[in-house]
Amino acid sequence: MRLRRLWVLSTLIEEPSVTGNENNAAESEDSQADAEAPEARELLDDDSEITEVDALRAELEVALSEANSAREDMLRARAEAENVRKRAERDVASAHKFGLERFIGQLLPVKDSMDLGFDALEGATDIDAIREGMELTRKMLVDALEKSGVVSVDPLGETFDPEFHQAMTMQPSAEAAPGTILAVMQKGYVLNERLIRPAMVVVAKAIDEDAAE
Repeated sequence: MRLRRLWVLSTLIEEPSVTGNENNAAESEDSQADAEAPEARELLDDDSEITEVDALRAELEVALSEANSAREDMLRARAEAENVRKRAERDVASAHKFGLERFIGQLLPVKDSMDLGFDALEGATDIDAIREGMELTRKMLVDALEKSGVVSVDPLGETFDPEFHQAMTMQPSAEAAPGTILAVMQKGYVLNERLIRPAMVVVAKAIDEDAAE
């Protein structure tokens, strides 16, 4: 009976000891888990930061590529505009320098005809032949002017128009209405409907009856 009591006491004494060891192990495991948790969070945070940096780096590379492409386009456009400007300057200079080339080519036959006419005057006795040659030369000149858009203004019998006519004097007339052109002292000319020189004319006016009496 005494032995049984000793065994029961020893059992009661040992059980708390075992229970204490188990608690200590659990507490140790909890402490280790708590210590490892911040490290895990730091690793996750580091991975997140690396991902964001990679994304920003990719966006930056795309932006730089687009900027380089836009710069190249701008340089090409600037070079093309410069070439267009230079071509336009050359065309304008050429137009100023050779703009009359075609017109001069049309006048040269007139000059040749006039030279032949002067040569024919030496010892000439046929006035009709000289007149015919002069009329031919004048026709060649008129044709050359008309091909270049030059048309004469010969307003005899027309109503006075200040845009194309220049009145040199006014003359009373019983036959013509006031404002009618009675005579053309010098023809005018227009180039492609633009006035080059007005026609110098004499304009009719009403007769002053009091002065006539």
